Amino acid sequence: MKTHAEVVVIGGGVIGASVLYHLTKRGWKDVVLVERDELTSGSSWHAAGGMHTINGDPHIAKLQKYTIDLYPEIETASGQSAGLHVTGGYLLAGTPERMEWLKLTHARGRYLGLDTEIVSAEEAHRHMPLLDPRHFVGALWNADDGHVDPSGTTHAYAAAARKQGAGIYRFTRVEALEPLPGGEWLVKTDKGEIRAEHVVNAGGLWAREIGRMVGLELPILAMEHMYLITDDMPEVEAYNRETGGEMLHVVDFEGEIYLRQEGRGMLMGTYEKACKPWSPVSTPWDFGHDLLQPDLERIAPSLEVGFEHFPAFQEAGIKRVINGPFSFAPDGNPLVGPVRGLPGFWCACAVMAGFSQGGGVGLALANWIVDGDPGFDIHAMDVARYGAWATPAYTDAKVRE
Repeated sequence: MKTHAEVVVIGGGVIGASVLYHLTKRGWKDVVLVERDELTSGSSWHAAGGMHTINGDPHIAKLQKYTIDLYPEIETASGQSAGLHVTGGYLLAGTPERMEWLKLTHARGRYLGLDTEIVSAEEAHRHMPLLDPRHFVGALWNADDGHVDPSGTTHAYAAAARKQGAGIYRFTRVEALEPLPGGEWLVKTDKGEIRAEHVVNAGGLWAREIGRMVGLELPILAMEHMYLITDDMPEVEAYNRETGGEMLHVVDFEGEIYLRQEGRGMLMGTYEKACKPWSPVSTPWDFGHDLLQPDLERIAPSLEVGFEHFPAFQEAGIKRVINGPFSFAPDGNPLVGPVRGLPGFWCACAVMAGFSQGGGVGLALANWIVDGDPGFDIHAMDVARYGAWATPAYTDAKVRE
């Protein structure tokens, strides 16, 4: 293991791998990533892998567009597949008020260069026959919607970074961080020590623990999140035969549901209203490629809406239920950037939509480290938007919202 590096990135999920790749792309080769287990351990490996450009903040939406456009580049740079599926998809409005919001989103998309279109519920049904148009007043078509393979994407970022000079140390746990008088950091691991000019906290589920090593209590809370995968569905197989393509992605705001094809069946996920925090005080260090016990009763109200809005699910068998933790900041946006009072210490965490935002987060942070400026307006992601007032109690209450 190296004893000195310009940058040590802590965390081997999609965000840490993206930061590492973007640093090497900017010409910084003396950079390493340290991961306590295998790459993707934590949240990345069990993510649904969905990607989209829609976001309430137009600047984040632009970085999400960058992320999606980046995937062919990292596949080429790494020689590995990210499992990229760009299918397009619909955001569905169940009320006139939601439809007005979609029209606003479409207007923003035009000046951001996004390929979106307002359509009727009937037209959405023609292209996505699983939905029942009687429950919707319209939809927004987004040509960039799709999904990737979470593990393949993370490993593609990592492989591309390696080819460009980066080092990656797996099964190496960071145990302490010590600021040195000369402005460097001493990264103490169970395999040795590394002196670094910069340290990036991309710890994911363990970002709080990394922050506490430098006296920082980050406003992050992990929440349980479930999605189900169905058995093969004849409707899906028929659509694939007739169109030669995959089922489109769907977001149903009224049910807080998202859908995409998985194999010859479908994946349905829900951001349940009866949300449940996971390990709210600290994350066990031995948690890795682990899942949580499914609890379909807790998401039953959302599933009932989903089965009503997408009737084919009523006859589909459930092959598997995935329940895993994801990290959230109080407003749902990432925590990115330098930490005041800790020169050389950077955050890239609480990225709950890592496969939509990971490339943009990596780009912004690499620019910030190299140039002293992210190159974009990323106020909505800046870790500095929170202070000591964002207590654990505040974070718990806001994340539940």
